[in-house]
Amino acid sequence: MRIDFERLVSRRVGVFMQRLIDLSGTKINLNTLLEYLVLGFFVLFIVSGAVMLFVLKLSGALSFFIGLLVGLIYIVVIYGMLNYQIDKRTAKMESILPEYFQLVAANLKSGMSIDRSMLLASRPEFSPFSEDVHKMNNKLFSGESLERGLHELSDSYKSNTLNRSVRLIIEAQRFGGKMADLINDIAKDIRDQQLIQKEISGQLFMYSIFIAFAGLVAAPVLYGLTSQMIKITDTVWKGILASNPGGLPSTGATFLKPQPPLITIGEYHTFSLLAIIIITGCAAIIMAAINSGKPVRGIRMVPVFIIMGLAIFLIVSTVVGGLFGSIG
Repeated sequence: MRIDFERLVSRRVGVFMQRLIDLSGTKINLNTLLEYLVLGFFVLFIVSGAVMLFVLKLSGALSFFIGLLVGLIYIVVIYGMLNYQIDKRTAKMESILPEYFQLVAANLKSGMSIDRSMLLASRPEFSPFSEDVHKMNNKLFSGESLERGLHELSDSYKSNTLNRSVRLIIEAQRFGGKMADLINDIAKDIRDQQLIQKEISGQLFMYSIFIAFAGLVAAPVLYGLTSQMIKITDTVWKGILASNPGGLPSTGATFLKPQPPLITIGEYHTFSLLAIIIITGCAAIIMAAINSGKPVRGIRMVPVFIIMGLAIFLIVSTVVGGLFGSIG
């Protein structure tokens, strides 16, 4: 018997999730998505909590908190992937929109109606936007008004550009006007806007290079050097304490008494790995925000940045450890 997960969430949450699915263009249904979210959350919560409690021997409260955090991160990742798919689908539609509107304007100048012009302009290479236009025309043939069909078309994408364009077309349809010239002007304005965005992105390229260097190179190198410094210091202190079993003599003030490092090599190594994962992941998001104004586009680069950062950290640690391996 299959569980109806839609009944486990409120109607508002269900409507919100269904809206995300529609905007992303994925073929998954709402109940399946909620099943992945709920079951994945509890599986990760139980497994990670058990690992922390029985393997790492952490306290029950801390294990519960870490398990809950891992489950919430899983939900955030799924939500981010949906938003990335939404942005990817919208970006693809906006890239073909000027050419599509120019074809529509050309069809209008030849004497076709607006709905017929939009249908004939929807070429296969404009997919998935062309598929949505075909769906809109099918609804028009079944008796739906053109205004409602255009509103539904614009609502199927999270795009201010398409929404403004549809609003202008509807206003021109209501009050009359040269529809072909209007749509042609809309296409030119969209293309000019895209060119301006590319120019701005090019001017901000130096900021992207700086962030990439800081996140991918500087941070892993510094953490790699520091980890080896701690390892070397720990080795030196072990030798000093072995030569002075009674401890080092005090030099007056107690706060000036030399003491071995309070942090262990393993603790700092774990901290370094977590810090590099966070820094490189944030660097990918920030670069996407600078280049395109949409941080969600950096999600696809997060795994690449994390792998590169960890690789540089391990390489630096290995090289420096080999150079100073004779100490001790």
